[in-house]
Parts: sequence; structure tokens; C-alpha cells
Amino acid sequence: MPGAPYEADGLHHVPVLADEVLTGLNVQPGGRFIDGTLGGGGHTQLLLQRTRLTPTEAHRDSRVDGGGAAGQVLGLDVDPAAIRRVRKRFPGEISAGRLRVAQAPFDQIDRIAHEHGFTEVDGILLDLGLSSFQLDTPDRGFAFRHDGPLDMRFDPSTGSSAAELINNSSREEIADILYQYGEERYSRSIARAIVASRPVSTTAELADIVSRAVRSRGRQKIHPATKTFQALRIAVNDELGQLARAMPQIPALLRPGGRVAIIAFHSLEDRLVKEWMRENASRFRPDPTLPAGGQEQTPVLAICNKKPVVPAAAEIGENPRSRSAKLRIAEKLPEQ
Repeated sequence: MPGAPYEADGLHHVPVLADEVLTGLNVQPGGRFIDGTLGGGGHTQLLLQRTRLTPTEAHRDSRVDGGGAAGQVLGLDVDPAAIRRVRKRFPGEISAGRLRVAQAPFDQIDRIAHEHGFTEVDGILLDLGLSSFQLDTPDRGFAFRHDGPLDMRFDPSTGSSAAELINNSSREEIADILYQYGEERYSRSIARAIVASRPVSTTAELADIVSRAVRSRGRQKIHPATKTFQALRIAVNDELGQLARAMPQIPALLRPGGRVAIIAFHSLEDRLVKEWMRENASRFRPDPTLPAGGQEQTPVLAICNKKPVVPAAAEIGENPRSRSAKLRIAEKLPEQ
């Protein structure tokens, strides 16, 4: 049923704001959707369930090409482990043509969508949070509660790891990363402690360094290393840059009336999403280089929820990782 968790590879995964996503995207049988962040496959499973046509509906649907493939999802993820997991979980849906999977970052969504014929889709979902599998796998280095190599890359085959970043950056560069991406008020103290302790190679080492650096700062509601780990992960994967590059590609992929739903988990992401939706829903685009300070434009989107949708207390109780999730939804307007 929608919103139900599932088991995969022995790990428990619960899609965040499951029912709210399905309602917000107005998912209907026969619809075509893009899940730009496959992760554990939870939202993808719900989209596949809700879009499935009955045999009678499939017979009547002109989009079905022999194999009953109407009601389709294109799933992207840069993490090769996520791709392997989803292929293993949904072999029947893949062979039936209902699910197509591509290993790619979601800032390549336009290219991947065109390669697979997913233009004029009914909806696009971006869930910007980490998957349970990434958090619960020590070798990935995302969580300080498990000791493991300090990696944090979504795709371990490319780019620099978090260990390489902090071991090769200056104290000032580390402090800037922690302050900008983690909003860490003790960024300078932590950066100083990291540089004094280098080389740092494991999550436990880094968590201990941060804890000792802020030990005299009083009691905190969260673990002292939480913001440091968040900031390094964002920097390693260029998460804000990827989001900023991806969002402008979305409207052209939606049919009129199609919707985009984006789930953010910290204020920097949510601010980018909110500003992008506002800009594309406005009739005036500010531009300080113009004499009048901006120009008239035709709105592309209509914002569906002025305030973000957040998890109910019951969901937070069942899945504490959902507590910081914020869902924003916008609908593509007809061409004027």
C-alpha cells in the first residue's frame, strides 16, 4: 500500500513523506514520472504501484505498445550501489519496460530524459536526503556513529573523498566549508583542530576531533559533529551546485499541468528550491543590470504549497530521519 516500508538487502527503508509526494504529484494510473534520486527505491516503488494500469485500462490506453508499458518511471542515481539495488529489487518492472534506470547525477536530468524518451512527463521528484543504505553502510563514511573510511562520495569512483578534502585544504578553506555548508558557528575552532590532527582518515577520528574541539562550548541538542559531516558531504558532492544546475532543466520536461516535487533536508537546499520556484512563478524577474531593475516575464510554474509540507508527528515517531524534511511542489502552467 502507499507509504508502506519494504525490505531490501536486509535493510529497512522508509520513503519520506510518501503519501504527501503521491498526492502532491497527482500520481494517476498510466502516468509517466522521473525519480531523479532513486536512493533505496522507496518512492520509485510507490510511483510504480500508483501508475500501474489494470489490463482493461492498458488495452484502452493508446500509449501502451504491446507490452502494457504505460505507467512508467525513469530513475536516476549517481550512486552505483543504488543502481544495483534497484535493478535487483525490480527486475520484473524493468523487463516489462515500466522502469528504466540510469546511473547519472540529477543535474544531467535533461540529457537522460531525452535519451529514454521521457519528455512531457507528468511529474518529477527529487528527494535530496541520504538513503538509509548510505547512512547504514560504514564503508561509505557518511555517518559518524559507524567507524569507517572518511569517504562521503555518492559515486566512490569519481572525485575526491572527504578525507582528501580535509587533509589537503588549508585551515581557512576548511573553516569556510564548515561555515557555508554546515552553518557551523565553531567552524574556525574545528578547522584548527582538524589541521592539528592531520592526517585524518576515518569517521571516528573526525567525530572525536570535532567533539574535543567544541567540548567547552556547552551542551548541544545534536552531536557536535553533525554539522561538520553535513558540510563536508555537501562540499564533496557539490550538492548545492548540482541542485542549482538541475532545477532550470525541469520545466521543459514537464507537460502542462505536470508537477515537480522536491524534498529538502536542510535550510540551504530548501532556500534554493523556494527561491527557484518563486522566480519561475513570478511575472517579474529582478535584474540589477537593467534600468528598471528587472523585466516582465511569463510565469512558468504555479506554486502548489506556499509553506513546505513537513512530516506529521506520527511519521517522525516511526522514522526519526524524516524530521527535517520539507516538501515543496509546483505545477507547470500552460503556455500563454
